[in-house]
Amino acid sequence: MKEYIDRLASRQFLNREEWRNLLAPWADRQGRVTGQSFSVSESAGDAARYAAALACRIRDQIYGKNVYIRGLIEFTNYCKNDCYYCGIRRSNKEAARYRLTREEILGCCENGYKLGFRTFVLQGGEDGYFTDDRLEELIRSIKQSWPDCAVTLSVGERDRESYARLKEAGADRYLLRHETANHCHYRRLHPPELSASNRKNCLFQLKQLGYQTGAGLMVGSPGQTVETLTDDMEFLQELQPEMVGIGPFLPHSHTPFGGEPAGSTALTLYLLSLVRIMLPSVLLPATTALATASAGGREAGILAGANVVMPNLSPENVREKYLLYNNKICTGKEAAQNLEELKAAMDAIGYRVVSCRGDHKRR
Repeated sequence: MKEYIDRLASRQFLNREEWRNLLAPWADRQGRVTGQSFSVSESAGDAARYAAALACRIRDQIYGKNVYIRGLIEFTNYCKNDCYYCGIRRSNKEAARYRLTREEILGCCENGYKLGFRTFVLQGGEDGYFTDDRLEELIRSIKQSWPDCAVTLSVGERDRESYARLKEAGADRYLLRHETANHCHYRRLHPPELSASNRKNCLFQLKQLGYQTGAGLMVGSPGQTVETLTDDMEFLQELQPEMVGIGPFLPHSHTPFGGEPAGSTALTLYLLSLVRIMLPSVLLPATTALATASAGGREAGILAGANVVMPNLSPENVREKYLLYNNKICTGKEAAQNLEELKAAMDAIGYRVVSCRGDHKRR
């Protein structure tokens, strides 16, 4: 497998058979990517360590030992969609719904700016209350008050006109995880009104409009196989996103997948390394899901090639309500008030948290 990893480093591209060969050791005999209990072969473990070391060298050549912080503001947990894996799906009657006011969101930004954050990530469900007009006004207010900061949006699928309006208002980046590039697998994870085709089309529109665009996937989601993961890697090769979010699938008890096993942390880390090697300049988060799935998961993500962490700037009284999956970490290093603890954790593994915007670097 090291041969294929070296080939990826030299070309930033693999053909389908090469991707299959890199991923096959992480699946069972039926090609299914299994949960945390999956036993990784010695050769797969060797390949993961080799990929991680190479990914770190590549990242360090471009970004040095810098880890960029993003201030996450989870401003609404209302969502019109009914995705089978998501804890804020519209059918979850147990969810305690909330929306932050404009003043509350700007207050989060003010607190974050004082702490050193220079990117604010506005993340929420697909909530019809937040129209283009409301989001435009919010973005302009943030940009007027903190002109040296980047604004990242993560508010789901919208039409091209909406994306264009939000870009004109000042949004810099947009996160829209594709979750899976395989159409059949996508249908297994989502209700019929959602489609992989539209999801991908949204991502290409965001790229065309000049956003720094982020895609991403869940590792170990129900029905995932070597073939579907190969589709994911080929899609990322085609899209060339500036950001990629990868985290393990974590079940939520009030969803149809509540009894499914969590995705593999080891495979998540391996895929982080492969994405860094394929897209050397990518902004690659060590996600909250990774930190939730495994003690030291965030640090392991950095050591696998990630270079972004996203502490939570949301008010404390809503952090436990934005639950996409069970047992999400809402305190400790995940809370922005404990930024010093996060800095210490990064320093312990040889990296430093920096406060600049940390834009994607063109090669």
